[in-house]
Amino acid sequence: MQKIGENLIFDVLRETFGFDQFRGEQEAVIRAVLNANDALLMMPTGMGKSLCYQLPARIFSKLDRGLTLVVSPLIALMKDQVDAAQAKGLRADFINSSLSADERQKRYKKLQKGSFEILYVTPERFRNQEFLRALAANSIALLAIDEAHCASAWGHDFRPDYSRLGDIRKTLGNPTTLALTATATEAVQKDILKILHLGNQTAVFHAGVRRSNLAIEVLPVHGMDEKVRAFVGMKHLIPGSAIVYFSLIQSLQNFSHQLRRLGLDHLVYHGQLGDRDRKKSQEQFIKSDQSVILATPAFGLGVDKANIRMVMHAEIPGSIEAYYQEIGRAGRDGERANCVLLFDGDDISIQSDFINWSNPDPGFIQGVYNLIDRNLTRAQQEGFDYLRTQMNFYNRRDFRVETAVHLLERWGSIEGLRPRDWKTVEAPPKEYLDDQEHAVRIRGQRTKLLELVEFLKSEQGCRMQKICSYFGFPDETLCGICDHCR
Repeated sequence: MQKIGENLIFDVLRETFGFDQFRGEQEAVIRAVLNANDALLMMPTGMGKSLCYQLPARIFSKLDRGLTLVVSPLIALMKDQVDAAQAKGLRADFINSSLSADERQKRYKKLQKGSFEILYVTPERFRNQEFLRALAANSIALLAIDEAHCASAWGHDFRPDYSRLGDIRKTLGNPTTLALTATATEAVQKDILKILHLGNQTAVFHAGVRRSNLAIEVLPVHGMDEKVRAFVGMKHLIPGSAIVYFSLIQSLQNFSHQLRRLGLDHLVYHGQLGDRDRKKSQEQFIKSDQSVILATPAFGLGVDKANIRMVMHAEIPGSIEAYYQEIGRAGRDGERANCVLLFDGDDISIQSDFINWSNPDPGFIQGVYNLIDRNLTRAQQEGFDYLRTQMNFYNRRDFRVETAVHLLERWGSIEGLRPRDWKTVEAPPKEYLDDQEHAVRIRGQRTKLLELVEFLKSEQGCRMQKICSYFGFPDETLCGICDHCR
């Protein structure tokens, strides 16, 4: 095997990525991977995790060692990741359920010819035999598993197919593997290593979790009017760009309506907007130094904006992991940023309902599939309204139907992004419809919510210290700027 020279590493860093030096743990991780050592990397969002597999991918390609395969759960982010990689000159692409059948076939053929140096896929793609046949024509130089916490039932975003990745690694010949995550407790880290069949020799890297420039504050409020007043007051005190996060689109729209009545300019970003409108909001937010965007949690993934001065939560998220990932989008320039959570006790029950709605039970998912399969023309014509009526529920906040369709699409059971394009492919796999696994997932998410609520209700002790301890990095240094320290 050809030895990888020092000059090659830094030549690629400069020529392909435009950097003269590495940040934090990047160099150590990259050297481990290039030396065929498996690794687990924990690095906060925005600190450059993608370089840790993209740079080796380019080197492996130059040395004709094969493909870098990136497993990611984030279909919505893949196109942006690939666009960014292609802009650097990397031969990168993705294959997921958002593609038409014809486009998938084209990419399978390119994969079979060895046209890619980086390929992004969802874990569910490994169930597709056409994909596996095309992949078999390649030598896998590196398997990068992004959002690796999804492998653990105790993680905050468990995905069943992530738990199969250890066996998938074996069928691929146990290639060098890099698991990456922004947030993982000690228990989740151990789970990741066990599930992926990574041995005791696996190098574990972490950039810590402390962000000394984030001023964390929990502000008790009651009702939407108090939330709006609190936001207006904080915005006067804190100039610069701000993100306001909501769990429910309905709450976001209500908040937006109130701000418009007050004549306050802002942007919105949520799943009911079209792709073009979401992209427009994101671009406007990035360009302006004073922009405010009201958003659901999907916003911020892959957004490269260093000078966000405030992240506000108008509704509580589902876990400390989700909370810390979202406030981590503030102050990436190293300057002070405020992280304000508006805590209304009523939001706990909303988030509890949210857990149920975002995790439909197996019988419900099967029922939605059966409806589309047996009444396809009507489902195409009437869309989600037809499914909601047939499933006999009318709560406007309940989005189980949308979640079920999204899961069926992810699993390859149906195709078509819009109702008029829907068609059924095959019944959902039995292992996805496991009642016991569903109960474990619900229980795990309720535990995460309880941990967050206890953190929010605490009346003393440095907030940053508590977060560091939660993630297994106890630190006695007081932040000096959270609400408790002040």
